[in-house]
Amino acid sequence: MVREGDPADSGESDLLRLLKIRRPCYPVIRIERFLIRESFMEEYIREILKQLGEDPDRDGLIKTPQRVKESLSFLTSGYGEDVDSILAGSIFEEEHDEMIIARDISLYSLCEHHMLPFFGKCHVAYIPKGRIVGLSKIPRVVEIFSRRLQIQERLTNQIGKTLMHHLKPYGVAVTIEAIHLCMAMRGVRKRDSLIITSSMLGAFRTNSKTRMEFLNLIRGSDRHKW
Repeated sequence: MVREGDPADSGESDLLRLLKIRRPCYPVIRIERFLIRESFMEEYIREILKQLGEDPDRDGLIKTPQRVKESLSFLTSGYGEDVDSILAGSIFEEEHDEMIIARDISLYSLCEHHMLPFFGKCHVAYIPKGRIVGLSKIPRVVEIFSRRLQIQERLTNQIGKTLMHHLKPYGVAVTIEAIHLCMAMRGVRKRDSLIITSSMLGAFRTNSKTRMEFLNLIRGSDRHKW
């Protein structure tokens, strides 16, 4: 029995009542071990379209909530991936102590402040101390951390610290060069601004010659051909 004044009698949808809860209320998605309530996400997106003044039932938008849900699930799929598992079994004993560089790794991520893309290239180097990693695993580490809501500074540090922790090398260097659509499409609207961040660990931080060798080796390509 519904009493007068109960939420069920107010004419509000379940979604609108949820949106009024004064505590963090996050839509959830199933990405491997993460529970995501997919139908909830579609309802939220439909409500956002309405708030923008659109009709979510018109031809061009009928499937938009589902498409946006699937898109966000993919773009944040890094939350459901475990870096430790990816690197397990891919680290090998090898007597090599010269610099190894993976240059121009394509990178796409979402800015956590506006949920707009930033994209560019990542350059990673390390100096082994008797242990090397399968080359394909370096781009995989970059991808796992970039497929999350991010800021470029944190992303750069996460990549560097993860490789430093697992490989125990003499040093790790990571540089990211990216264009942020939150700066290009809105706000200051500076279309050609390039944001560069770096993380220098171990020998790359303490030895200026080693650091300069890395920086010289990653120069030379057209950074805007993404």
